[in-house]
Amino acid sequence: MKRHLCAGLLSFCLAVFPFVDAVAQSNRTHLLSSEQTTLAVTTNDGGTAYYQYFGPKIQDSDIGGFLGVQSNYTGHTLPQFGVSSAGEKALAVEMPDGSLSVDLAMESVTRSSDEKGEVLELVFKDRVYPLVVKQYFRNYKGTEVFSTWTEITNAGKKGDMKLLTFASACVPLTRGDNYLTQLHGAWAGEHRISEERLPDGQTVIADKAGLRNAFGSNAGFMISLDGRPSENRGEVFGGNLLWSGNYKTKIVATNHSIELISGINEETSTYVLERGETFRTPEFAMTFSSEGKGGVSRAFHRWARKYGMAHGDRLHDILLNSWEGVYFGIKQETMDQMMGDIASLGGELFVMDDGWFGDKYPRDNDSTSLGDWMVCSRKLPGGIKALTDMAARHGIKFGIWIEPEMANTKSELYEQHPEWVLSQPDRPLTQGRGGTQVVLDLCNPKVQDYVFGITDQLLAEHPEIAYIKWDCNADIMNYGSSYLPRNRQSEIYIRYHQGLHRVLDRIRAKYPDVAIQLCASGGGRTNYGLLPWFDEFWTSDNTDAMQRVFIQWGASHFYPAIAQGSHVSASPNHQTGRRIPLKFRFDVAMTGRLGMEIQPKNMSDEEKEFSRRAIEAYKHIRPVVQFGDQYRLVSPYGGSPLAALMYADEKKEHIAVFAYRMEYMADQSLPKVRLDGVDVNRNYRIKDLTPVRADRPSRLDGKVVSGRILKYAGLNVASSLNRPMSSIALELVAE
Repeated sequence: MKRHLCAGLLSFCLAVFPFVDAVAQSNRTHLLSSEQTTLAVTTNDGGTAYYQYFGPKIQDSDIGGFLGVQSNYTGHTLPQFGVSSAGEKALAVEMPDGSLSVDLAMESVTRSSDEKGEVLELVFKDRVYPLVVKQYFRNYKGTEVFSTWTEITNAGKKGDMKLLTFASACVPLTRGDNYLTQLHGAWAGEHRISEERLPDGQTVIADKAGLRNAFGSNAGFMISLDGRPSENRGEVFGGNLLWSGNYKTKIVATNHSIELISGINEETSTYVLERGETFRTPEFAMTFSSEGKGGVSRAFHRWARKYGMAHGDRLHDILLNSWEGVYFGIKQETMDQMMGDIASLGGELFVMDDGWFGDKYPRDNDSTSLGDWMVCSRKLPGGIKALTDMAARHGIKFGIWIEPEMANTKSELYEQHPEWVLSQPDRPLTQGRGGTQVVLDLCNPKVQDYVFGITDQLLAEHPEIAYIKWDCNADIMNYGSSYLPRNRQSEIYIRYHQGLHRVLDRIRAKYPDVAIQLCASGGGRTNYGLLPWFDEFWTSDNTDAMQRVFIQWGASHFYPAIAQGSHVSASPNHQTGRRIPLKFRFDVAMTGRLGMEIQPKNMSDEEKEFSRRAIEAYKHIRPVVQFGDQYRLVSPYGGSPLAALMYADEKKEHIAVFAYRMEYMADQSLPKVRLDGVDVNRNYRIKDLTPVRADRPSRLDGKVVSGRILKYAGLNVASSLNRPMSSIALELVAE
């Protein structure tokens, strides 16, 4: 057995983290291990540190196999610009005297544990200057996700340092037949998948928007190590920078190696490190899978529910949001009607969206009132209290929309505090949505207090509020802060987010149980830099169910179903004009956190009856969708007329399967849907969850099928998907 293990390790290590040059006997290799994976870092007292291995779990006794194996790449964990200036660097610092000659030496190595797992701490000190760098590696307990970050300290007694490059991670991979999988998109078309062979040279994944960092790209990416990746086979590395602002991941591929450097985007973000000050970089999270892209996704989903988001262990409510139902036309009696309707359909929460506030400037459109968070008495004469009382009477919870980081120039707030917005002296003020939107300066502690106070006042005065939709409909447009001194203007992109994090810390300390949705013109803030304070994100403003199949498929590569808000909206759809059957709309929305975004009074009695049955069906499968492992079975990308995915609980006893007809042509063959996530040693009874008519379920309903057949032969869903925009949702229960 031991010979077989070591042979496998040799092959694997050359594919993932390459062996380093022969090392001296004084070197020491440190292992951090999860249930299935090991990260090995080798340190040299007085010298440096480098990656040794990242892959299937090994033991201390296996370390000897590393020694004496030659490689032309050392994989340093923290390459610095200075004494060595060639090649890619993770750290560059300008010293108080102007020197750029960083030269770090290993000072100490410490292992410790906390509630999240085990931590390896490496301490480096510059050989000449008072620069101290601590590099950390963590394995998250109960998951297959590891992370790394640094803390950089100016330990001098005089003189400031300037951080020019301050990446969180520099990770080596061996060059081979590598493919890069990443996400890109724009408003209403977020999270589109891009997958291509990794070219020689530099590939950069970056964002410079300032606030909404997930539109053009996403901080998450995957690199295959053994050819074109598949969903459940092959070796794949996955990484994600846990940062809410500008990021940059540079992937440098040569004939022999791959080096990826990931961290805060340093462009126009030089950071002044004062005497005694410490700068902490965000964590770079990473995982390895021998089960393809799906294995990387499932690892990040499990980690997210446990560590990467708020309340990942709590079932999320089925809600109705008012936006597409009435837009800015908020009225007290309409809110009452919508609450009654969603309660009658089996919903659990009503969320009043934009349009409820403003006194001097009522919020009747998107050009006024942001910053004036008082109730518009013309629209809501009974105030918020009347609404929470209505919700209680209907037996549901109440939620509300805010956009606290923003203001309109047509607002009482801006009239009183124009200095509170980001602006540039002696230059015209660029204004966004509605021609008047501006961004508050969260670098300023007074503005931080104000933004916290918005949420605090709402929740303190109305503790019945169970849910907040926190929106952000602009990026940093005017790069200037009247609060920061002249020599620190380059820190706005960073200090804004540090200020936002402090606000969110205060909110969560005082209101730990309230559910908060992360929204930014849709999915513009889909990142793990903010999700630890939020329960979910709004996946896209595009509620077209056909396009949502693609959007949610892409987002699922890194973000779990429980975090994805997915709503049933009207037909024809308000964004695309497409007419889509109600069943298809529900079957798509049920693969995330189910909600509705519609005016229920405009629905027919037949549509309401179907909605009741679909919502009840979702409640049966909600635990497995929100807490289970996701398997992407048939991709909508690549020209298939079919898309299919499934969810399975930990014991593979409870399964939910969804399939969609994405294209329809006469006499068109459909692939069988092979269920990779079932237990081959069990039999499963199938139930059709959402038949159009309750008395006419699919022919699959009631069938008992073995796991082997489901996995290797698959389900033939063709007869259930025999018309345009048809879909099926199935529940499988082990017998």
